[in-house]
Formats: sequence, structure tokens, C-alpha cells
Amino acid sequence: QVHLVESGGGLVQTGGSLRLSCSASGRTLSGFIIAWFRQAPGKEREFVASISRSGGLTNYANSLKGRFAASRDDAKDTVYLQMNTLKPEDTAVYYCAASSKSVVSAALGSEYDYWGQGTQVTVSS
Repeated sequence: QVHLVESGGGLVQTGGSLRLSCSASGRTLSGFIIAWFRQAPGKEREFVASISRSGGLTNYANSLKGRFAASRDDAKDTVYLQMNTLKPEDTAVYYCAASSKSVVSAALGSEYDYWGQGTQVTVSS
């Protein structure tokens, strides 16, 4: 079992930045593809980004390329999502998810086995 914990969410003004973190207890994250998803009120959960086990490959939702960046620090056993130039439409609960079987291109929630509880990101206009 892997227990994922997100942190770093909060309230930010339009144009601001936040960095989310995803850490784990129970097992190291090194053997997992890690993805970020988000869900806004009244909307379906959507894929944001994913990062390979080595950190060398990343995959992003087309609409977020250039603003969001996923990275991982194996020494800290933490995966990050750097979010820049935030917009009100980025307001959502952000979740990290882990899969030991998928590839970095996996963008469906069903492809991930473990989920965190989410962290709220609110972008004010």
C-alpha cells in the first residue's frame, strides 16, 4: 500500500505561482509513475501531468503545457507540480496518483492505483 499526501495548495492571485508536493508513506515513490489530476466544482476530474519513474519523461495536458511542470526529487522522495501564471480556471482540488504498471502517457484515472486526499488550489481574479 502507498499512502500519498499532497501539500502546497492555497489561495493565490491571478498570475501567481504555486508548487504542489506529493509525498508518500508505506513505500518509496521511486517505483511509480506519478500523475497529477484536478477536479473543479461541478466538473469531471481531468489529467494535468505525469512523470516517469526516472523523472526524465513528462506528459502534460495540452492546455497546460508551458505553464505547469512536473518534477521529482528522489532524495526527498517527493514529486512536485510547479504551476505558473495561474488563472481562475485553474481553481480545483489537485490530486496526485501513483501507478506501478502504467507508462508516463497514462492520462486516465483508472490507470492509477493510489490516490492522495487532494489539496485545494484557489486562484482569485
